[in-house]
Amino acid sequence: MTETTRRTVMLGAGGAGLAVVLTACASYGSPTTQASEEPAADEPSSAAPKKKKTAAKALANTDDIPSGGGKVFEGQKVVVTQPSDGEFKCFTAVCTHQGCTVDEVADGTINCPCHGSKFKISDGSVAGGPASEPLAEKKIKVSGGKITLA
Repeated sequence: MTETTRRTVMLGAGGAGLAVVLTACASYGSPTTQASEEPAADEPSSAAPKKKKTAAKALANTDDIPSGGGKVFEGQKVVVTQPSDGEFKCFTAVCTHQGCTVDEVADGTINCPCHGSKFKISDGSVAGGPASEPLAEKKIKVSGGKITLA
């Protein structure tokens, strides 16, 4: 019966570690998910007709946005305001202080629940900190009583 030495144990452990590393390297760069192995029939061919551009889905009706107020659209991460009758503005709903999503429009400001920042509904500028940068304006289209992202 041979005695197991410390050197034998260390060589065995090192060999096992090397086998794991080599196995991992062997699969590097090869596809590992089935999503990348879709049938070729699903790929668009040059002969297939191109889809026509569909009209953008409306965020809201103009009647949904109160004059002197606004509405937050969490899914699109935007807030639409109506500073005065018939004038609509759109801003990012991501607060410039620490990236929280604003959650309400009240008393002429767009309000962030995280640290209390407030932004003016007319231009997105800071009405109260701790934010020091305005909300970025987003382009919208108002047509036929509908508001859509441009």
